Amino acid sequence: MSTTATHRAIDAVWRIESAKIIATVARMLRDVGMAEELAQDTLLTALETWPSTGVPDNPGAWLTAAAKNRALDYLRRQQLLDRKHEELGHEMALREEVARVDFTELLDQDIDDDMLRLVFTACHPVLSTEARVALTLRLLGGLTTDEIARAFLVPEPTIAQRIVRAKRTLSEARVPYEVPRADELPARLSSVLEVIYLIFNEGYSATAGDDWMRPALCEEALRLGRILAELTPREPEVHGLVALMEIQASRSRARVGPQGEPILLLDQNRAKWDHMLIHRGLTALERAEALGGALGPYALQGAIAACHGRAKTAQETDWARIAALYDALYQLSPSPVVALNRAVAVSMAFGPQAGLDLADQLVAEPQLKNYHLLPSVRGDLLAKLGRLQEACAEFKKAADLARNEREKALLLSRAAACAEGMLPS
Repeated sequence: MSTTATHRAIDAVWRIESAKIIATVARMLRDVGMAEELAQDTLLTALETWPSTGVPDNPGAWLTAAAKNRALDYLRRQQLLDRKHEELGHEMALREEVARVDFTELLDQDIDDDMLRLVFTACHPVLSTEARVALTLRLLGGLTTDEIARAFLVPEPTIAQRIVRAKRTLSEARVPYEVPRADELPARLSSVLEVIYLIFNEGYSATAGDDWMRPALCEEALRLGRILAELTPREPEVHGLVALMEIQASRSRARVGPQGEPILLLDQNRAKWDHMLIHRGLTALERAEALGGALGPYALQGAIAACHGRAKTAQETDWARIAALYDALYQLSPSPVVALNRAVAVSMAFGPQAGLDLADQLVAEPQLKNYHLLPSVRGDLLAKLGRLQEACAEFKKAADLARNEREKALLLSRAAACAEGMLPS
C-alpha cells in the first residue's frame, strides 16, 4: 500500500474511532483536554509508522491500545511527580487515587457509556452553549474545525478559538467526567441535543470530502439519542430528536446511487427505505406527543420527517402540512436555514413562484452568504418556472460554494442540463 493510500486509510479509521478513543482515555484520566492530546499523539504515531509497517488487521484496536498505554504512562508520571513534590489540593487527591489504581482494571473496565459521558462533560454549564457544541463535535464526531464552522455558518477561526478556550476552561474548573445527576440534566440537555443533532447531520450530508454520507456518524448519533431517551424518558424533545434521526436514517440506502452519487428525496426508491427505522421513529414521535404540551423544535422536525415517512410515494406527500409545520418551527427557531427549508415546502405545496418569493427574501441574509443550498434552492425553483439560464447560473454558484465533491458534481450536472435547455432531474 502506498503512503498516500495508507494515510487515507488512517483518516478513515480515525473518523470512525477517534471519539471512542478520546472517551476511553478521558475515563482513565478524567481530563478531556489531555485525552484528546494523547489521542492525537497516537494518530501521529500511526501516520509515522503504518506506511512502513502496514495497516494493522484491526486498526481501531491498535489505536485504542496505543492511546491507553500513553494514558497509563501519563498517570504513572503524575504519580511519580506527586511523590517527589508532595503537592497539595487536587494533585494530592490525584496521587492518592492513582496509587490505588489497578492499571489492568483501567484497561478492562466496561466503557459502554463513555461516549455519553464525553458528551455531558463537554456540555457542562461552565461553558457557553456555542463552546459546548463545538467542543463535543470536535471530540465526539472527530470533525475538523472547518466542518464545525460550516455547520454553524461562522468563520473557522471563531470555532478554533472556542475549542481551545473550552478545553482550558474544563481543565481549570476540574469538571468531572460523568453523566450528571437527574437534577442537573435540564441545564445541560438542550446543548446535548444540539450536539447530537449536528453530528447526525454531518453524517447524513457530509460537509466535505468524497462521500455524500458518513454512516458511522449517523449511527453514533442515533445510539447516543436512544441512550439519552432512556435516561430522560419524560423529555419530549429527546424523543422528538430520536424520531427525526430514526426516520431520516431510514432513507440512507436510497440516498446514494451505485457510484456513490447523491439521490435526492423525490427521486428515491422508497422500497429501499428501512421501514423498521420509520416505525421506530413514528413510535418515538408518539412518545413525544403523549407527554403533552406544544411540540418543541426537534419534535416539529420529527413531525416533518414523519410526513415523508408515511408517504408511500413522493406524490402522496402532505406538503401543505409540512409547510404548516415549518411555519410553527420558524416561530420557535427563526433562523435563515429554517426559513429556506420553509420556502422549499411552500413551493411544493403552493407552487414554485411562492417558494421563490420567500427564497429571494434570504439573498441578502449575511449568514447565508456562503451557504450553497440557497442558490441551489433558487436554481431549482427558477428551473421549474422555465427560467433555465438564471437557474444554470444559480446551480454553478451553488457548486462553487459546495465542499462535498458528490454534491458539487450533482449541482454541476443540474447546471449543465439547464444550459442545454432541459429541466434538471
